[in-house]
Amino acid sequence: MDIIDVKLLELLQRNSRMTVSELSKRLALSRPSVSERLHRLQHNGIIEEFSARISLSKVGLDIQLFIQIGDLKKSPAEIEKFIEKEEGIIEAHRVTGTSGYILKAAVPDMAKMRMLIDRLMPFGTLTTSVILASPIPHRHVKIEVE
Repeated sequence: MDIIDVKLLELLQRNSRMTVSELSKRLALSRPSVSERLHRLQHNGIIEEFSARISLSKVGLDIQLFIQIGDLKKSPAEIEKFIEKEEGIIEAHRVTGTSGYILKAAVPDMAKMRMLIDRLMPFGTLTTSVILASPIPHRHVKIEVE
């Protein structure tokens, strides 16, 4: 990667819907050159996907929470198979330390939160934290060129 790739990634992190024409203007490159760089960044796995960031509360998922699963009672494969199918879980991370997993979930109300927690209880000891505010809900990655 070079400085132009870094600038390209910075622009896309701010607005992934930016057209190749707009990117070429901002980077002072030809459209074919920008297209080739985009293709290479995707092929190399640096750009994993293009997606929209959705406001959870605007789609009725008013309660967001973190759930830690410790003292695991099932195998990681069983846990991951279950959480992969659980729609309320929007992120899952296997971690070191006292918790085996940290999950982020989004549910519409307290009843759905309770039901989700009840479904997770057989997998280990749960610690839940309701998110009150997210001062940094998403941060763009700063990329350094070597």
